[in-house]
Order: sequence, then structure tokens, then C-alpha cells
Amino acid sequence: MTGLTEVPYLLRAARGEALDRPPVWMMRQAGRYMKAYRDLREKYPSFRERSEIPEVAIEISLQPWRAFRPDGVILFSDIVTPLPGLGIEMDIAEGKGPIIADPIRTEAQINALHALEPEASLPFIKPILQALRAEVGNQSTVLGFVGAPWTLAAYAVEGKGSKTYSIIKHMAFSNPTVLHQLLAKLADAIAVYARYQIDCGAQVVQMFDSWAGQLSPQDYETFALPYQQQVFRQIKETHPDTPLILLVSESGGLLERMAQSGADILTVDWTVDMADARTRLGKEMIVQGNLDPGVLFGSKDFIRDRILDTIRKAGNRKHILNLGHGILPNTPEENAAFFFEIGKQADQLLAVHA
Repeated sequence: MTGLTEVPYLLRAARGEALDRPPVWMMRQAGRYMKAYRDLREKYPSFRERSEIPEVAIEISLQPWRAFRPDGVILFSDIVTPLPGLGIEMDIAEGKGPIIADPIRTEAQINALHALEPEASLPFIKPILQALRAEVGNQSTVLGFVGAPWTLAAYAVEGKGSKTYSIIKHMAFSNPTVLHQLLAKLADAIAVYARYQIDCGAQVVQMFDSWAGQLSPQDYETFALPYQQQVFRQIKETHPDTPLILLVSESGGLLERMAQSGADILTVDWTVDMADARTRLGKEMIVQGNLDPGVLFGSKDFIRDRILDTIRKAGNRKHILNLGHGILPNTPEENAAFFFEIGKQADQLLAVHA
């Protein structure tokens, strides 16, 4: 039987154990704020090169591990990475995000999509995740991630990022049957992809529904929640012991609905005070977050106080310290290092600052 010392710290928290301090990692911890990443980007200017050439993606994924020793090491990739495997061609433009060559607007296009076969269409995923597991061993937890059906549908229908979501909302409100067909197909594909990541070495999987916070609660229950549930249910059927995290951006009004998704862990963003989140979700729900990424532009005293405030409100059980969303590109690297340092010293610091 595996001893507790052999179970990575974040994985123990994700299973609900009480720990001396919360595990700490950071969304987008591999990326533009790090000089090592920017240097590598000069050699590999295409995001798809950086994320789909195994040795490059492995190096990028491990840059924050070598620099900060976080409790979680996440696959360097993008939520739209599996779309070409369904027949939705895309590219990722530097500074602009995903661009869909032929946006999905018709039932005929949806019918033409095919099932995802990750071994064939995503051959780089296995060597990346296997290498990450081999590198960090039991010292850290390897995280995989996927996009949620609503968010991937929004990219596929809009064709790119959006501020108004008017095209997909037009489809949702005038032709919902077609959109539901797309969401169901995406949910099946995402579940296959998540299970594949687990089989390749991911110990925890986070699902990003980055655009679901742009839905009203009523529409969230119609177009986002059922498909989150579909994905999580299918993953749990084959991998019941793998903890699953849900992130919804700008989700302050949706926490209780997110709790119905089937996720084991909910990411709380900075629009909600962690004490309020605990009250609304109950003490049994594992929570992640919820520091404003902008806090990392503050002084070290300010950063420390905000981190400790979040940890104090979350309690020493069922909490994973993280930002409420990804670290911002211009964040001083030394402040990112300080975030990890304070997170790892949280038990001693809380005793001093009690």
C-alpha cells in the first residue's frame, strides 16, 4: 500500500485530507512572465510548436518547477488543442489566442465532426505527461487540463475570442437544438481527452469553462452545466479516483450551480471573498484560489497579507492555494517566487500573525 509520504501533497489535498498548509500552484505558471519562457519563444515563435513538440513542451512545463518547486506541475498546452482532432482546424495567434479557420455555424458542419482519437491526433500528449511524471516523481502532482464544452463551442462558433459572445448567443437563443448537438459532441470528445491524459500520467485534471461566466444563471443551467456534468460523469465512470477541478471565470454568481457539476474541487475567483465562498459552498467542498492575479504587482508585505488572509478564511483543510485565474504576463518574476515561498511557509506565518 502506498504510504502518505509517497502521495504528492496536492493530490492529498485534492482527496480532502487535512494538511499543515495548503498546496500551492499557479495557473499559467509556465509562460510569458518568465524570462526562460520568453527566451525559448524566440527559438519557437509558434505556440503550437511550443505546445506540440514534446521536448519543448516538457521544458516549458518544467520551467516553474525548477524555479519555484510548486506542488502542482501542469501540462503546457491550450484548451483548443484537441479541436483539429475533431475536424475543427485552428491556430493560436500570439497575443490574440485561438483562431478558428472555418467557424461552426451549421448543422451540416456539426454532423461532419468526427470522434476524437487522441492517440492518433494528439501523439505529443503521452510523451509530455510521462516525462513530467518521471521528472517530478512524488515531489509534485502532475495536472492535465481540458476546455469545457460551452467554452470550446464559443471558440468554434465565434471563430476567435469575443467580448460580446453575440454569435454563439444568437445560436443559443434562436437555434438551440443545433447548439446542443455541438455541445454534446464536444462533451464526449473532452471526456475522451481527459481520460487519455489520466492514462498518460495526469493525476488531477482541471476543466476550464472560461466563458461560462458570461452566461446568465438560467442560461448557465441550460448550456454549460449539463455538459460539464456529462464530461465529469464520463470521466468518473472509468477513473473514479482522479480528482477533477472546475474553473469558471467571473463565477461569483454561479458558485452554487458550479457545485452541481460533479467536480471535486471548485476554483473560486477574486470576485468572491473566500469566507463567503466557504459559507455558500459548505466546508466539505474543496476550493482552489482565490487571489487576484493583480495582487502580485503589490509590495511583498501586501502579497503576504493577502495570501494569509485567503488561507485563514479557507481553513487548513480542503483548500488549494492558487490565483483566481492565470498569472498576468508582466508580473515580476520575483513576486511569483514570493507567492510560492509564502504559500509554503503559511503554517508558520499564520501562527506568527494569529
